[in-house]
Amino acid sequence: MVEKELAELLHLVGRRLRHGYVHRLEPIGLNPGQARALRVLADAAQPLRMVRLADELRIVPRSLTPVVDALESAGLVRREVDPANRRSTLVLITPEGRRLADRARHARREAGQELFAVLTQEQRDQLRDLLSLVEEQFS
Repeated sequence: MVEKELAELLHLVGRRLRHGYVHRLEPIGLNPGQARALRVLADAAQPLRMVRLADELRIVPRSLTPVVDALESAGLVRREVDPANRRSTLVLITPEGRRLADRARHARREAGQELFAVLTQEQRDQLRDLLSLVEEQFS
């Protein structure tokens, strides 16, 4: 058997995690991008401007518009003119959006628990520490 490179293994594990997450999000009517946006809004201390939300999600603002449109249509967020800058739009999460953000967070946690169940708690802690170390280099 040919040994797989670390980057390939990480990619494959990431795909499996995403697949498990998507599978758990489907019943609540969200896709991963919408769930991420709700999570960022739920964790924010105050409503976010569209530009700030795009920055937090690491996407360009024009890619955020369809995400916010879908969330707004579902009653999970609403837009308001920013009173501090009338050219800016604030995105506010609704109570239903908060509820679904919590359900999406739970879905992500379940997908991770299922995927990493083959590891001991000590191995999971070590993997988290190693991945955090790599991530910190790019933050």
